[in-house]
Amino acid sequence: MTAILPEIPPTDTDVEASPELEATPTQAWSLAEEAPPEADVVSVAEGAKEGLAAQNDTLGAVIGTLDSWALVVGDVRISVFDVVFLLATIGMVITAAWFISRLARNLIGRVTAFDGSQQLLAEKLATIIIWAVAFFITIDLIGIDLTALAIFGGAFGLAIGFGLQKTFGNLISGILLLLDKSIKPGDVISVTDQSGNEAVGQIRKIGIRAISVITRDQTEYLIPNELLMTNQVVNWSYSSRDVRVKAPVGVSYDSDLDLVTKLLYQAVDETSRVLAHPKPSVNLMAFGDSSVDFEVRFWIQDPEGGLANIRSAVYMRIWQLFKENNIEIPFPQSDLHLRSSKQLDQLVELMSGGKASSQ
Repeated sequence: MTAILPEIPPTDTDVEASPELEATPTQAWSLAEEAPPEADVVSVAEGAKEGLAAQNDTLGAVIGTLDSWALVVGDVRISVFDVVFLLATIGMVITAAWFISRLARNLIGRVTAFDGSQQLLAEKLATIIIWAVAFFITIDLIGIDLTALAIFGGAFGLAIGFGLQKTFGNLISGILLLLDKSIKPGDVISVTDQSGNEAVGQIRKIGIRAISVITRDQTEYLIPNELLMTNQVVNWSYSSRDVRVKAPVGVSYDSDLDLVTKLLYQAVDETSRVLAHPKPSVNLMAFGDSSVDFEVRFWIQDPEGGLANIRSAVYMRIWQLFKENNIEIPFPQSDLHLRSSKQLDQLVELMSGGKASSQ
């Protein structure tokens, strides 16, 4: 007959000696919440690292060696591999973007339906789009989360609002100038320097920030696009390249005015660069103090060739024709009239007496 013994609860000694409890010496932690895992260390291009290492054992060993040389600052880990991968990625993306933008410019240049300003506008828009896409591709290849750029985007927006306001203003102004075709490469405009001297120059190119205007003396002005949108600009070739030049001429009162008019017409007809249509005109402007004032008006079609030189050529031919026909070009003369007075008469007599005694 088997006796049934009551169960005896384990004592503290039995608990300490239990082999199952010895395998779990930290049993007290089972009643508490699990500890949060250690924060992952940030590493650039982790996926690319694993993909490249899986391609080849030798390449994996090199990548492992480069990745072992690292600098850890807080939760950020930057290895030599990260730096090399970053530089290589940026270099490849920049090279590809430069090649694609150049190819796009060549393709746009072959489009015959676009004029000069439309081609330039299309090239600029294509360039902006290509480099924007290249930027986001670089961010994706490096492995940077775009949501992490939210704070940077806010700071960058403030930088645009304050520091880069003029730059983006000039960019938008350049695009607007090309859209409305008010100013385009090849146009001739008037340029005023800081001293107030006006010069005529031809637009060489329209850049992102400014336009390049070159004058006849090969001085190149860089004018911000924003100034052309807000200030008054004289465009000599906006709707037509024909430019009228004026040349004032004065002759003496003894001259034959009909002959003078004929000679003035002959002078402009015999000068190169002067257009036959529209026809030149000779106008009698005024009867001046010492001359009869005429003005010769004629047209040219190449203002970029200079205005002063064509006016000089017309004046030179007028001088030759006037010399051949005895037409006098007077110079200013003044007659001095002295009112008679007792003191003046005495002075004249004294001077006359002195001259007589000297003789």
